Amino acid sequence: MHGPQPILPLELREVVLALGGRRLIDGISCRFAAGLKTVIIGPNGAGKSLFLRLCHGLIRPTAGEIVWHGAAGRDPASAQAMVFQRPVMLRRSAVANIEYALSLQGLGRRLRRERVAEVLARTGLSEIADRPARVLSGGEQQKLALARAWALRPQVLFLDEPTSSLDPGASHAIEEIVRTLHAEGTRIIMTTHDLGQARRLADEVVFLHHGRIVEHAPAPAFFDGPASPLAAAFLRGELLWRE
Repeated sequence: MHGPQPILPLELREVVLALGGRRLIDGISCRFAAGLKTVIIGPNGAGKSLFLRLCHGLIRPTAGEIVWHGAAGRDPASAQAMVFQRPVMLRRSAVANIEYALSLQGLGRRLRRERVAEVLARTGLSEIADRPARVLSGGEQQKLALARAWALRPQVLFLDEPTSSLDPGASHAIEEIVRTLHAEGTRIIMTTHDLGQARRLADEVVFLHHGRIVEHAPAPAFFDGPASPLAAAFLRGELLWRE
């Protein structure tokens, strides 16, 4: 599915994001290799969305380094994609939203059409391809956002709370697409507020609190017995807040 030059592993070295004298991301160091689905969890305000935006390159850290070790001097931007909690849809049809994203990568018209038809079919959107994207339901828009990202053939896909406002049926459909993307070789790094979803999807868990990584562990070990009292309290449903 992907080219011969992977951009992974991704490493964060003492990454800080400060705003107004407050550290929203506070000295994070971690490393993500290929092959896993990583789910980032934590209470509201922990820094989960900011963490993804830093990794994706949408915002620059105040201090520290974010390194794509496989990039070897190449720009890693074209090898990664991100789907947001509330995806931005262009004022055009579903199919045109995907075609436009592919045109920015310089793909020819024939290849664009083939790629678009493939991802629409695989996300179950073929029948609504010509409908305006902005009138689609929330679940359909999120599927379209995933289809648009899938068409780009990213090596790494960042997902920020992809099912936060969806009903169980739509959430199930999104999770199936995520599993398929992973099975085809895309590295998944996602946030979720849904612990059930984290249990279903995660190979490894990153638990954030106050902008710091409290725990980074394989999912079975984390859910069976987290090493940190904060993570254990979070799994019990206790409220964690900034003091």
